Amino acid sequence: MKARLLEAIEAFSGVYSGWILWNLFLAFIPFVLSFWLFRRQTNDRSAVWWLGWLVFLAFLPNAPYLLTDIIHLIRGIRVGYATWIIALVFIPLHIAAITSGFEAYVIALINQGHYLKRQGQRQLVLWSELAIHGLCAIGIYLGRFQRLNSWDLVTDPGNVLLTTVNDLTEKLPLLVVVMTFAILTVSYWIMKQITLGLLLRFRYAHRHKPVKSD
Repeated sequence: MKARLLEAIEAFSGVYSGWILWNLFLAFIPFVLSFWLFRRQTNDRSAVWWLGWLVFLAFLPNAPYLLTDIIHLIRGIRVGYATWIIALVFIPLHIAAITSGFEAYVIALINQGHYLKRQGQRQLVLWSELAIHGLCAIGIYLGRFQRLNSWDLVTDPGNVLLTTVNDLTEKLPLLVVVMTFAILTVSYWIMKQITLGLLLRFRYAHRHKPVKSD
């Protein structure tokens, strides 16, 4: 048993070496910012608010980006680890990381939709979601295939712009972006319905919680 545990720890360190925690950290930056930007009671949009919104947009692709980390699972399988390690360590780890990252993305956009509705812009909710899916599809492609990071928008914006224009004028990168956009749109819609359903169920249970009598 001890030998198998050591084997699992060695496999985890060898294949993942911290990327899961780092990617989840990046994914939860826009998640946290969404509550400050979109759930505040005040409607004041100062320069700091706009700066936070730009950071929110820059880091948002990191949340659905976790969907592409399935390549690490493939890498772990190719290394030749034992089947039980793949089944009990790698696969659950990927499911947890991908689900957590994408749920952070879903909640961030739900918060944004809440803000637009509060501003009387309900008609913009769907279009803003689609626009962000499109931007995130481009961001995911640039991150996975061009190895660009969110902070490159500040440190090397010229290269980001040039790379984006070059890639989006070629058929294969454009096809990848379009497919990613479709996957994000469908996956988001499904997860949004599940999330809102669970939220409504929680609120209903909380409101109808029986009161204990003395």
